[in-house]
Amino acid sequence: MVIRSHDHGSNVSNPTKRIRWATQRVTGPNERRIRQSIKDRFQHHKAGSTEKKRQSGDTSHLDGIEEEPEPSEANDGHESSGRRIYFNIPLPDSAKDSNGHPLAHYERNKIRTAKYTPLSFVPKNLWFQFHNIANIYFLFIVLLGIYWIFGNPDPALSSVPLIVILFLTAVKDGIEDWRRTVLDNELNNAPAHRLVDWNNVNTSEDSISLWRRIKKVATHTMLSTYRTWSAKRKNKSAGSKGYTQRALDQSRPSTDTRQSQRASVFSMSGASEDGIQMTPLPSPQPDRRHVSGNDRLTINDRPTTAFSFGREDTSQSANGHLSAPSGNIKESAQAPVKFYGSIMDPFKEVPGKAHFKQDYWKSVQVGDFVRIYNEDQIPADVVVLSTSDPDGQCYVETKNLDGETNLKVRQALHCGRKMKHSKDCERASFLIESGPPNVNLYQYSGVARWTQRDARKREDPGTEMAEPISINNLLLRGCSLRNTAWVLGVVVYTGRETKIMLNSGITPSKRSRIARDLNWYVSYNFVVLFFMCLVSGIVQGVAWAKSRTSSDFFEFGSIGGSPPLDGFITFWSCVILFQNLVPISLYISLEIIRTAQAAFIYSDTFMYHDKIDYPCTPKSWNISDDLGQIEYIFSDKTGTLTQNVMEFKKCTINGVPYGEAYTEAQAGMQRRQGIDIEAEGAKAHKQIAKDRVKMLQDLRKMHANPYLHDNELTFVAPDFVTDLGGSSGAEQQSANEEFMLALALCHTVITERTPGDPPKLEFKAQSPDEAALVATARDCGFTVMGRSNDGIILNVLGQEREFTVLNTLEFNSSRKRMSAIIRMPSGKIILYCKGADSVIYSRLRPGEQSQLRRLTGEHLEMFAREGLRTLCIACRELGEEEYQTWNKEHDLAAAAITDREDKLEAVSDAIERELTLLGGTAIEDRLQDGVPDAIGLLGDAGIKLWVLTGDKVETAINIGFSCNLLNNDMDLIVFKIEDEKIETAELELDKHLETFGLKGTDEELQAARKDHRAPSPTHAIVIDGDSLKLVLEDQLRQKFLLLCKQCKSVLCCRVSPSQKAAVVRMVKNGLDVMTLSVGDGANDVAMIQEADVGVGIAGEEGRQAVMSSDYAIGQFRFLQRLILVHGRWSYRRLAETIANFFYKNMVWTFALFWYQIYNNFDTTYLVDYTYILLFNLAFSSLPVIFMGILDQDVSDKVSLAVPQLYRRGIERKEWTSVKFWTYMLDGIYQSVICYYMGHLLFARATFVTHNGLNIGDRSRIGVYIGCAAIVVVNTYVLINTYRWDWLFLLLVAFSILLIWFWTGVYSAFTGSAQFYKSAPQVFGQLSFWAMILLTTAICLLPRFAAKAFQKLYRPRDIDIIREQVAQGKFRHLDQYKAYVPPGKLPSAASSEVSEPSKSDRRNGKPLADDERPMYPPSVANTGTTHNAQSQNGSDGTDYTGHRFSLDQPPRPSFDRPRPSFDRMRDSMDRIRPSFEASNDFTSAALLTRLESSHSATPTRRTLHGTSSLR
Repeated sequence: MVIRSHDHGSNVSNPTKRIRWATQRVTGPNERRIRQSIKDRFQHHKAGSTEKKRQSGDTSHLDGIEEEPEPSEANDGHESSGRRIYFNIPLPDSAKDSNGHPLAHYERNKIRTAKYTPLSFVPKNLWFQFHNIANIYFLFIVLLGIYWIFGNPDPALSSVPLIVILFLTAVKDGIEDWRRTVLDNELNNAPAHRLVDWNNVNTSEDSISLWRRIKKVATHTMLSTYRTWSAKRKNKSAGSKGYTQRALDQSRPSTDTRQSQRASVFSMSGASEDGIQMTPLPSPQPDRRHVSGNDRLTINDRPTTAFSFGREDTSQSANGHLSAPSGNIKESAQAPVKFYGSIMDPFKEVPGKAHFKQDYWKSVQVGDFVRIYNEDQIPADVVVLSTSDPDGQCYVETKNLDGETNLKVRQALHCGRKMKHSKDCERASFLIESGPPNVNLYQYSGVARWTQRDARKREDPGTEMAEPISINNLLLRGCSLRNTAWVLGVVVYTGRETKIMLNSGITPSKRSRIARDLNWYVSYNFVVLFFMCLVSGIVQGVAWAKSRTSSDFFEFGSIGGSPPLDGFITFWSCVILFQNLVPISLYISLEIIRTAQAAFIYSDTFMYHDKIDYPCTPKSWNISDDLGQIEYIFSDKTGTLTQNVMEFKKCTINGVPYGEAYTEAQAGMQRRQGIDIEAEGAKAHKQIAKDRVKMLQDLRKMHANPYLHDNELTFVAPDFVTDLGGSSGAEQQSANEEFMLALALCHTVITERTPGDPPKLEFKAQSPDEAALVATARDCGFTVMGRSNDGIILNVLGQEREFTVLNTLEFNSSRKRMSAIIRMPSGKIILYCKGADSVIYSRLRPGEQSQLRRLTGEHLEMFAREGLRTLCIACRELGEEEYQTWNKEHDLAAAAITDREDKLEAVSDAIERELTLLGGTAIEDRLQDGVPDAIGLLGDAGIKLWVLTGDKVETAINIGFSCNLLNNDMDLIVFKIEDEKIETAELELDKHLETFGLKGTDEELQAARKDHRAPSPTHAIVIDGDSLKLVLEDQLRQKFLLLCKQCKSVLCCRVSPSQKAAVVRMVKNGLDVMTLSVGDGANDVAMIQEADVGVGIAGEEGRQAVMSSDYAIGQFRFLQRLILVHGRWSYRRLAETIANFFYKNMVWTFALFWYQIYNNFDTTYLVDYTYILLFNLAFSSLPVIFMGILDQDVSDKVSLAVPQLYRRGIERKEWTSVKFWTYMLDGIYQSVICYYMGHLLFARATFVTHNGLNIGDRSRIGVYIGCAAIVVVNTYVLINTYRWDWLFLLLVAFSILLIWFWTGVYSAFTGSAQFYKSAPQVFGQLSFWAMILLTTAICLLPRFAAKAFQKLYRPRDIDIIREQVAQGKFRHLDQYKAYVPPGKLPSAASSEVSEPSKSDRRNGKPLADDERPMYPPSVANTGTTHNAQSQNGSDGTDYTGHRFSLDQPPRPSFDRPRPSFDRMRDSMDRIRPSFEASNDFTSAALLTRLESSHSATPTRRTLHGTSSLR
């Protein structure tokens, strides 16, 4: 039995669908029935280019949509900008080279995201490492040391530090790249079934380069060696395991078992052996639900045969045309039976050797036939030829592509649906003209061309045919096949040309501000080093030029032989001697520190979102210090500040409002009025709970709905139920039924039924608000049970009805609406349309429903002031002839090869006119947990938050009041340019700048750059996208930036992704500040990449933002900990680490420099050469590294309790030029003390030990000075560290003891030459220990005194807080695991306690007219919302400024109690003046007067429940 269509008249057409998405996940023997339940959701009769030219010559056109001519044979040889792929057709001569090989070369399907191969790792890694100037410098030092004339005592030993640095970096890079290589190999070696033993003319197997062959041999050799070793090791360990453990370790049989399962299931269907085997699909829904009436199949029931629906398939007649089915489906006599043709040549002789073989992904090539089984991933971009579903549908999951788990529907080409076997692939002769590879995931243009042969006429040359190929026919690499037994397709793009690869790796490389500044300070060190070497060279040359000196008697002549050459040699010798001045180890130390900081962020359990099992994930490890300098945060709204989980709260039907809700925006408005929101909220919640109980009771009295679940009811309106029962008359009852039918029929939702008692229906939709609309219809008794073969089955108050879906007109961001054309059970054709209020109102029938328009606009405005997102619902009855005429034009547009989407939009626009208004809906998108507190805390830290959203102005204003961005004491500047002229925008900017005494000059901009103070909370600015486009022009950008700088909050509404990035760029470059962008959708990627730090939120809209971000978090509130705790710590730690690094190198290097004064700068080494090599590598590295990893001025709890501590980062006071030069000068001072304490000790040359031996030689003096310098620099680091714990004290002690240990060990060997026995000789002297003690005290005394003075007389904030911590004033924080201070404005909607704010407007001025909330849009941005051609449900209204007044006294609504409605009406009546004369487009006043600009005729039509309001 099959589901029959309703019997209609002779003009009934086949249903046409254009739906892109599906989410049905039912599998198993019923799998094919599920296809039937939603079959024809794509275009089922997509004619035009796929059928032969109409012989009648009849050309029909609508708004310029005409039937396209067939391509001519002459075009076959023309090469377009894309590619031509030939299947079983010889390549034309123009496509071959002189050797007969294809001219076109396509990318391999082997993907390599890793940088290295086993052969290229060493040279390539070294190449990358030597892009670092410090490594080049030290390599130069090593090369200099090879030449003995430069005085290097041990050239081999001098290379050790560089080798260690290169080795450690290479190990780190190798580990990271090995992980990528493993993933690459897993992907490249994944199984794929491709057709073999046939000739793919598009590629040549002979064109493998010699280098590739060498790499393959090397890789195979290394892999085989590794696998052999691993196998032996595994066998050895397995021998010691018990039976149970070995059994658990064994893998299940995979390939053979799966193949046999497929064969067995396929054999059950009676197919031949060479057909495509079927994959067994276990069904989670064994029970079946029978549809009442006409013996129809259930939704969840499908025939068990392999390739039929339980009815006769449409078959091809003897003349090569399709004949109508012979089943029970009644078709109209005028409905054309369309012939799509077939790419299989019935006369082609084939060898029959081709067969499908399991191969690797990397072996797949362009032009290959591939078959894909259920649950398999797609190996390349594949055009679908046929599927296991006779209607050619298949389902894919794009989670790997865009993070979405919704199933999408893809459709096979009509011309290939008969292909099932490998021999069919051999018979197919066609070519595909494909566009070039592009990054757009939602667009593809191609066409299949073939010669259609008549099976009865062998000598007939055939007819040229073509069928367009769109994104609906394309499976993208990385997606997974779901709920489809198999798919047969051909490969069009491989490897790096696939869409997923073109979209990968788009995150730009970012460097932190400190890293950028560091290059300058390293350059300063190079300058200092240059002058030190220059002075040494000049002095040495002059000294050798003098005559009659002691050198004439004691020296054997200079190395150079002449003073200039001696000076030149000395210059380069000093480069080796003073090499520590340039800190090579600084770079690797910073890498270690940043890696540790990233690990701390990742392991912070207080930033873990358990709902989605997602920790805070650092993706860029090298910018953690930038988190401590953020001054501006740019945030999206929907899904970032809000939950993006939609709940249907209210509606207006036939001028009657329904629904009870107490929203956060409403609470914020009442707070501004001085109302006690705690009491008001409790009262509202109590009333809502009471109404909920009554509504549930009334619903169950009316209809025992098994799909109604108490805890899922969000629409609380008991009066709606009574009106639905007829208590207010038949007119309102009919209107309510019509409204709910519109919600239940106008959508693209797929039903998923979970068996149980009671059963449960889940609705899978591409936008959360669309699912909320259908769920509300279900709760009210209008349940979508599923889809039949050509329609939707509803359970309407207990009675099941089938509605035929004739067409679905897709939503996109330019249309801002979607429509469904439905044939009702009565035979009438009704168009239901839902969309933005401005769009729907402009398409209403002119001259009618004036009162209904006014009432509906009034209700929608009140809903919007409560922070709800609104939609308008309308309908239109179509005549049969009118529909048939329009449907022909729709078919032509749908079959167009060029400009298909534009033509479809034009055709859809023609039918969506002269609508009749039914009502409107209101949906709530609640704030995320902790958003108000987080924003308040960030504001206290001095961070400015801007909201950049695509939503309406009113929505943003409401959210602003709800989450602490706006308050009642602010003057709200609504910046809107009506005439869209730059001159007008400039005048408006000048007017507002005068308020702050500004002119917008360059001097004011320079002053603004230096002023990092938070603006006074007196003003906020709101601007829409059209006005923003004007002020971002070069001549206005500076003025607009200065105006925003004076405002506490900035809200940019109705902005595009590119405008978001432009705003971030304007602030970042204009004010020279650190910026952070946070968002959760694909439309936020541009601003995330533009900001210094990009944060992605793993939410409801997919993971595009996460994939492009530097840090990924689960909730907005985690930003406060990421920035105020980890960011501040990282910035302060790195700043102190770098300063101490430069300091210690100055101490060491200048101590050696002072010694040169007394030997004519002949570059004699004061200390042993091993000291020079190990100074940065061992003796002084650990304390300064662990200072950067573990130092902590205050705890995380105190950091959050006192967010003002963050302001030093905003002002960049932790790392400044003054600090750099202060540490450098301090290092020079201490180097003087370290050297001259030893110098003066031995200056009298009377230093004789107790045994009479003198230790005044250079090596022993070097031990005195070198050990003292090491003790000084490590103790200095200890003084500069805030946190002294046992670990850090141990590291400092270890570093100090290490030089003594090294001296004792190294000098014990005779290989140390003159250094032999230095340790016992020096360490045995009391003067050595006395000198170290005195030197340390004298060196550190100035630093200690300066710190003491600063902390006692000029304390910083951190000093005061640390003292308070020591006094125990923050001891109360110990009771919290992670203390988060309570916000000033807690969420009233959740009944949290808060002090009411006073409604005190300065100067007694009323709120600005455009400040008033209007209708929030119902855009639920998903990963595909931003594609103009995507099918994504409903969109919101365009804001154009609204002014409307509700200054009449409060009154009960429609003679029955509606507490929420009257409460809202009453609150707004007290604060809103009249703006009735406003000309703003979408205000409620103008919506009542708006006439359709698209309607052609004023024909009057009456619909249920609306006649009395016209």
